[in-house]
Order: sequence, then C-alpha cells, then structure tokens
Amino acid sequence: MNVLKLLKSMFTHAPRISPADCKSRIRSGEALLVDVREPGEWASGVAESARLLPLSDLTGKRREWSSMLSEARNREILLYCAAGSRSGMAAKILTAEGFNAANTGGIGAWEACGWPIRKPGQSKRTK
Repeated sequence: MNVLKLLKSMFTHAPRISPADCKSRIRSGEALLVDVREPGEWASGVAESARLLPLSDLTGKRREWSSMLSEARNREILLYCAAGSRSGMAAKILTAEGFNAANTGGIGAWEACGWPIRKPGQSKRTK
C-alpha cells in the first residue's frame, strides 16, 4: 500500500456500527461482512457469512481483497476483527478510497448479539 494513501486513511473518519444494527443489511445482501483477522485466528471461529480477508493483505498486495473490492463498489462493507482496532483501521483505509465501509468491532460483539459463529469449513456453530 502506498504511504500517502496510508497517511490519508489515518485522518479519515469511518463509522462504527453495532452488529445488531447491521444484521438485516447482511441478510438482504446490501452489505458484505468481512473478518480482517489473520488466518491463524480464524480457526477459533468466524461470524457466519463473513469473508475472510486479512488486514495484512489489504495493506499489502491485495491478492485476496482485489476481487471482493471490485464487486463491492455499490455495497456496504462491514468489518470486524478480534476487538475492533484492526477493523477500524481497515474501515478508514476503505473509506479513504471511496468505499462505504464501517467498523463493527470484534467478533465477540457478533456472538453477543446472537449472530451464528462457525469454524471455517462448517456451516454453523453457536454457543
């Protein structure tokens, strides 16, 4: 990622939305849910329907992000991570690039609002 773009994103505001407030937008297809944690963290579980796209790829070569970003131009991108910091950074980067992106905090907030959590490769897992 270009240093100037990264600097611009540091001064960009991106909204923070609670998972409970965006469930219907994900279910209707208006919004995409993205888990920006790193691959080693995904084994513990991911929010159902989330795309697994690490922040390191967004700030790097975008091998995994590029196809999703091209299809997401007219959709909202809702991001989460472990606690909300990395998803906040990703939301700022994407907002600075003209995407409609928001930080939804950490995976625990998704689980707390009743959203199904699954292990990669499984259809559903809830507690």
